[in-house]
Amino acid sequence: MKKLTILGSTGSIGTQTLDVIRANPGDFEVKALAANKNADMLLEQAKEFGPDVVCIYDEKTAFENKDRFKGIAKVVCGMDGLISCAAENDADIAVCAVVGMIGIRPVIEAIKAGKDIALANKETLVTAGHIIIPLVKEKNVKLLPVDSEHSAIFQSLNGEKRGQVSKLILTASGGPFRGKKKEELRDIKVEDALKHPNWSMGRKITIDSATMVNKGLEILEAAWLFDMDIDNIQVVVQPQSVIHSMVEFNDGAVIAQLGTPDMKLPIQYALYYPDRVFLAGDRLDFYALGHIDFEKPDTDTFEGIALAAAAGKAGGSMPTVYNAANEYAVAKFLNRKMGFLDITKTIKEMMESHNVIADPDIDTILSVEREIYERIG
Repeated sequence: MKKLTILGSTGSIGTQTLDVIRANPGDFEVKALAANKNADMLLEQAKEFGPDVVCIYDEKTAFENKDRFKGIAKVVCGMDGLISCAAENDADIAVCAVVGMIGIRPVIEAIKAGKDIALANKETLVTAGHIIIPLVKEKNVKLLPVDSEHSAIFQSLNGEKRGQVSKLILTASGGPFRGKKKEELRDIKVEDALKHPNWSMGRKITIDSATMVNKGLEILEAAWLFDMDIDNIQVVVQPQSVIHSMVEFNDGAVIAQLGTPDMKLPIQYALYYPDRVFLAGDRLDFYALGHIDFEKPDTDTFEGIALAAAAGKAGGSMPTVYNAANEYAVAKFLNRKMGFLDITKTIKEMMESHNVIADPDIDTILSVEREIYERIG
């Protein structure tokens, strides 16, 4: 039986992780759950899965709801609470599914505590990959990608020699605005941007998909996960979301992982790795599918991909600028205080005015994040 901690248990990845656990009784024990402020859902999860401790990150919400968890689970809060859930128990795997850079410190402490990491938080590697990857090697723990694209690459590399890889190919659906030009996107509303054609995801990542900044973040994450140069990571639009990503080898062979667009597959693969177990759900019907299409991404309209590549090549603190500017701009867009096209415009402006700090430590990374938030205002 594997013991798990789930950070971000009330979000899209967290709830689907619990679906996987629910479908496989006896295989997992939940030691800790953490959420931002959805105390109602967290309470129901705690009653069902019986963790020793829960974290309500928002301190006010934690104070107001602490008594509701009496006799069910110990309640902690804030960053200290998140870290304690990640590291201070006998869990084997920490599933990191929180949104944003708050995931960095808990992931680091979980690694230091010797736990394997099932990572669904892009920001951790995007901004602190130079810290995380050496630590993973030092502590000899597994870093298991949960994003569908990175899981596809991870699966395609299984049994292969990493030194024989020539290129990683990240697939993208193109989002809800595939084929549109900038002038058609000027008056896009929040509701339009949240209508993803294939995937059911949280609000922030759905907007990232609409701008294709999500693919930029995946480029930066893939570079760290698979020790690959930015120039050797390619994005191809595959509208059906059937091919989740591919690996090209130095002999020209390309290995791909295919499947229906269902996040439970990469979640379950990470939890059971290196084994595969039955997963209920639809299977690919190639007769019904008929064809698979490929397109070159429009990086003039969707600038997030090119900006990510520039951030990765600049290195140091620049990926933090890219990520932080996007996080804050997306929040403003969701609150109807910024236009859709202003998201990537803001990222570009913040990057152009930033002086790169080489090899930033965690405090510097978080300081750069705060600085970007203040500058955007």
